[in-house]
Amino acid sequence: MTTPQEDHAGGAVEDRRRDATAQPLVSVRGVNKHFGHLHVLQDVDLDIHRGEVVVLLGPSGSGKSTLCRTINRLETTDSGTITVDGEPLPVEGRALARLRAEVGMVFQSFNLFAHKTVLQNVVLGQVKVRGIARPQAEQTARELLERVGVGAQADKYPAQLSGGQQQRVAIARALAMKPKVMLFDEPTSALDPEMVNEVLEVMRQLASEGMTMVVVTHEMGFARSAASRVLFMADGRIVEENTPDAFFTEPRTERARDFLSKILHH
Repeated sequence: MTTPQEDHAGGAVEDRRRDATAQPLVSVRGVNKHFGHLHVLQDVDLDIHRGEVVVLLGPSGSGKSTLCRTINRLETTDSGTITVDGEPLPVEGRALARLRAEVGMVFQSFNLFAHKTVLQNVVLGQVKVRGIARPQAEQTARELLERVGVGAQADKYPAQLSGGQQQRVAIARALAMKPKVMLFDEPTSALDPEMVNEVLEVMRQLASEGMTMVVVTHEMGFARSAASRVLFMADGRIVEENTPDAFFTEPRTERARDFLSKILHH
């Protein structure tokens, strides 16, 4: 008898098979990136289809966060191509701002505007980038703040909130732009342990609703329960990819086995 988790993973695989002929929502081809002498991304290829939750795992310095940040051009690349919904990434200017509205980003450090209220933080991008009228933007903001469980905090400033609450506001802010894909760069790593689950629960809910997500995380429970695919990175390359169930029970590479033995047994 399969568990719901196994059913979820199996269903995701079936969905991907059906989607194999569809155009990927995000396509990364031959991407290289250097920081000085460090070759942090080495000929990376990756396709992400609509509705997939792709979790990037790997040791520190493996290139996970850099890869995540290239998808909305927070990091530039040295070579290769990245397309989002068939369009190449713009280099700069308004086109890049519009792209970043399509590709939501949640950072480990929240990045909220300290001098604006929670509500103002979620309204700002809708008005400035999307051109939405303020009353409508405020209504959307209040609905999303309720959805992530911080509706009662709308008139407070970020410093008055816990880290977990701030991160949920950051998720609401990204969702307000109605993105096609959400990027999460270690969204729980700056949180106290008791606050981690409240953020992961919001992310699990988004995954269950079909949001396309790329998640860099050290939270193995989230990877097991919410991912459609796990990608394991080492030395700037994707060295293994599989369903969560297969990856955690039978990793194929020595690097992945070594990583899991350290993570899961400590």
